Amino acid sequence: MKIAILSPVAWRTPPKHYGPWEQMASNLAEGLVKKGIDVTLFATLDSHTQGNLDGIVPVGYEEDKNTDPKVAECMHISYAMEKASDFDILHNHFDFLPLTYSRLIKTPMVTTIHGFSSPKIIPVYKRFNDINHYVSISNSDRSPELKYSATIYNGIDASQFSLNLNPTADYLLFFGRIHHDKGTREAIEIAKKAKMKLIISGIIQDKKYFEKNVAPFINDDDIIYVGSSGPEKRNQLLGNAKALLHPINFDEPFGLSVAEAMFCGTPVIAFNRGSMPELINDKVTGFLVHDINEAAEVIPQIKLIDRKQCREWAESHFSQDKMVNDYIQLYQEILQKKEFF
Repeated sequence: MKIAILSPVAWRTPPKHYGPWEQMASNLAEGLVKKGIDVTLFATLDSHTQGNLDGIVPVGYEEDKNTDPKVAECMHISYAMEKASDFDILHNHFDFLPLTYSRLIKTPMVTTIHGFSSPKIIPVYKRFNDINHYVSISNSDRSPELKYSATIYNGIDASQFSLNLNPTADYLLFFGRIHHDKGTREAIEIAKKAKMKLIISGIIQDKKYFEKNVAPFINDDDIIYVGSSGPEKRNQLLGNAKALLHPINFDEPFGLSVAEAMFCGTPVIAFNRGSMPELINDKVTGFLVHDINEAAEVIPQIKLIDRKQCREWAESHFSQDKMVNDYIQLYQEILQKKEFF
């Protein structure tokens, strides 16, 4: 079985700091390689993989502002499609644009839908319902207008996260892009109500939001901003935190930092929206709450959470190995149907 993984080209695969879609494309590619499968990763040419790397875009357009994003995307997608016949499956992690090629190639296409940026893009998915194999990353993120082949949760490389049963630090953590959707301001308010230190880590995706809602509270005392954190720093921040605060203002399709925190044994306090009830085992690996006040009120109960159980829950539901096995099963089902017809 020869698999092509089409990753986005906003960032390197895997990303140095931020790039959740690129990270998942990498986790899948590397996991498939470990299973002995022939994998080609179509990504930026500075990407890293144990499989075969192919591409046409030198570096991610978010890392080289001289690159036009639309030009990079068109070059990258068309380049991969021209080679589609070399593979048994082409696995798209690049949203809806590659779908427009799916009737022009004979290779079956699997598309992992990493969320809908807008309802306006759903007509593209609908148009290719009959020929594509859609995978949702949570049951909550399914459109009733689409036909799905499976729900497969994002899988994380557990070796990158250390279980910390006894964190010595005394802080709460916000880990994610700084944007209204992610609830950075709400995390600050929760920490202040609980009279606890909050460390904020993430890229500033919305500069105006940051300047108005976050920057005025940063004082290097109880509200600390440490910028974006790479893998090693991420592991330390997550593992030493008393809890991860995830007060989202949108129906999030998944939430990598939620699963990553639990791999470190760190419980999560999240607003009960989107996929959060699928990710968090309420009162076992964290708390599902509805507002800032409720979030602050449950913080004293963090000490009742068994951090080892957080890790076990994450391993059983969100491991790289489980994700890879689920995708292999889907690939095999698709190829068997292709042979039958």
